[in-house]
Amino acid sequence: MSGSSGTSAAPLRTLIVDDEAMAVERLQLLLCDDQRVQCVGTANDGESALRLIEALRPDLVLLDISMPGLTGLDVARTVAAAHPRPAVVFVTAYDQHAVQAFDLEAADYLLKPVERGRLIKAVERVWSSRDGDNAAEGSSAGVQEFWVGHRGEMIRVAARDIERIEAERDYMRLHTGEQSYLLHTTMAALEEKLDPDEFVRIHRSHIFRKGCIQKLVHDGLGAWFAEDPHGNRIRIGRTYVKSVKAIVTGG
Repeated sequence: MSGSSGTSAAPLRTLIVDDEAMAVERLQLLLCDDQRVQCVGTANDGESALRLIEALRPDLVLLDISMPGLTGLDVARTVAAAHPRPAVVFVTAYDQHAVQAFDLEAADYLLKPVERGRLIKAVERVWSSRDGDNAAEGSSAGVQEFWVGHRGEMIRVAARDIERIEAERDYMRLHTGEQSYLLHTTMAALEEKLDPDEFVRIHRSHIFRKGCIQKLVHDGLGAWFAEDPHGNRIRIGRTYVKSVKAIVTGG
């Protein structure tokens, strides 16, 4: 059966929250043959959602953002302190809330109209992470992924794939080899989210993955440059030279 996990593990007890009845019905239909999912309830506003989350203790909440009264973001903030905390997958028609959703550690961010394959991937993500939650907790000082807008979609970029980051006005460009993506945030906010054991600030407008610094180059005139695997050389700011050199010296 499509979407079947092939395991006897208990299904994800799922709450669907959307103020449009047709949207709720669509999600139910898209998941009806997925044995990993058990719909335990639906809600059409934030207040009802919170009551049901407290009463039903779902494993997964498929959550709309734009609703009367409490928004989906409000609901997610409230349940962030719940124990156990349900996984939240936002399902929305708007992409501008992705950064806030990311800050709330949502499991995924889907844009309407939701494609079945994309929804199944979100379920797979929650299903797979459930067994690894305890092992993963506290395993890294930084976030592991980012949501970015790209060609009309919201896609996930793994932190491990980022080679370097550069500031472009109100956006940060995440370079992953030959591809790059724009993330709407500030350099300071992004630096706080990254694992300091993996990334280093080399300039007020550049961050490098430490493992992607192929060489440090001096121009003979007092300036140092970091070179990435593709031959791009980025000047190291004077205030960052010591911390960058420490990668080489181990200091």
